Amino acid sequence: MNRPAVLAVTLPGATELRLEAEAEVRRRRWPVVGAPAAADLLVVCGVPAPEDAEWLDRIERSMPEPAVRIVVGESGQVAHALGTARRDLTDRAVTPRGADATAESVNHRDMADRMEGPRHGHAGHEPGDHQDEAHPSGPQGHMGDRHEAQAGEPGDHEHGEREGRGDEHGHGAHHDSAPPAAADGQGHDDHGMSHSQGGHAAHSGHEGHGPHQPADHAAHMDHTDHQEHGGHMDHMGHDMHAMEVAGLPMAERADDRDELRLDQLHVPFGPGLSDWPAGLVLRLTLQGDLVQDVEVDHLSVASGHRLPFWDEPWLRAAHGEEVTRGSAVRRRCAAHLDSAGRLLAVAGWDDAAVRCRRLRDELLSGASREGIGDDLRRTVRRVRRSRPLRWSIAGLGEFPADRARAAGVTGPALAADGDVYDRLLLWLSETERGLEELDDTRPLAPSDRTGPRGRLDGPQPPSQALLDGLPGLLAGAEFACARIIVASLDPDLDELALAPVPGAAHA
Repeated sequence: MNRPAVLAVTLPGATELRLEAEAEVRRRRWPVVGAPAAADLLVVCGVPAPEDAEWLDRIERSMPEPAVRIVVGESGQVAHALGTARRDLTDRAVTPRGADATAESVNHRDMADRMEGPRHGHAGHEPGDHQDEAHPSGPQGHMGDRHEAQAGEPGDHEHGEREGRGDEHGHGAHHDSAPPAAADGQGHDDHGMSHSQGGHAAHSGHEGHGPHQPADHAAHMDHTDHQEHGGHMDHMGHDMHAMEVAGLPMAERADDRDELRLDQLHVPFGPGLSDWPAGLVLRLTLQGDLVQDVEVDHLSVASGHRLPFWDEPWLRAAHGEEVTRGSAVRRRCAAHLDSAGRLLAVAGWDDAAVRCRRLRDELLSGASREGIGDDLRRTVRRVRRSRPLRWSIAGLGEFPADRARAAGVTGPALAADGDVYDRLLLWLSETERGLEELDDTRPLAPSDRTGPRGRLDGPQPPSQALLDGLPGLLAGAEFACARIIVASLDPDLDELALAPVPGAAHA
């Protein structure tokens, strides 16, 4: 566990903590993963609210043992928290959680077996001769039950009691041995059998009255079909939609765009995804691999004394503080590199994503134009020249300027006047142009209120307009492209807590 795999989850209002955690993880050369099944360490950036406990616990239960979750709530704690987490992972790898309890349980069971003596008292037979006949479960069956129960017992954890590796409905260890819906399915099987048996019982009077005639078979089959496919299927159709499997509702039927009735699935996206806007939740309605409908939701965004990290220079200037133009440009360039890195990572261009994030951190650390200029231009040139990258994302998420303007969008998404690829290139072009102004020491004008995602003095925050435009961009898109489209807008939910900027025009 010298280099544990890290899965980072960011809560609204914790952008600065996320940047600090990403920089520290990269400095330690720890691998970053995008799924709980591949993670050893869950890093939560920000202090969770009570309502966040359920989905965070669900992510942790999906991680293989040994697994550790840490919460980074304040700046400056990341390095210490990561070091402590690595030591905890090492200790748990050497002494797995629950090992002592399992050993003690086995010792008690062995002692009880010796006191009871042979389980089968038939003379002339070995104890195991009639095991399968007399006791179908047998000693092995009892041991299996005990092991399942032990696997589902809570263990010690710094965040409270930890359930077994089951689903969110508390199936625990039994999740591995039987599907969660087995009990419900059994009810339907019994119901179907009762119909079938009832149908045959109604015709049992044929016995002793000679052979069946074809008409009798027809009548009997019609009756059976009516009972089974009428009563039973109607009953299933009434109940199946209310069932859930692994927390997801069963498929429904609805007309698609070609007027075909296909299965319709309701799938939530977020909030615990890597390279995903902090706190965003999308509830997608899917038919096949197409997104048919989208409902946009998000975690609660607390309004406090802290300004949104990416908009901070412009908001401080609007409140009368002295801010240089160079510091505002530096923050804008870093924000665009952060968004570009997220989009490239989701599109599968990990190397370019790492380069963008490293340049972002150097800008935020005060790197000079000469220090990062050449590296930035090489990265931008490489992205522009990549034909596979352009082929993979061009044409996705078309957002013409007139539609963007009607949605209230005022930032790069409006200026790009195009698709995902156009928005990526605009971020990189603005970053390249901003290099010339990094050393500008003139004060930022209080009337300059255009942040990285748009104007901050409008009737709504810039990211609210981006969220309002998401359903129109995602409807009709392929499911595999949904995350790419979201990343190309990269709304910042921290902006939703913004108070009206002085002098702003409000509807």
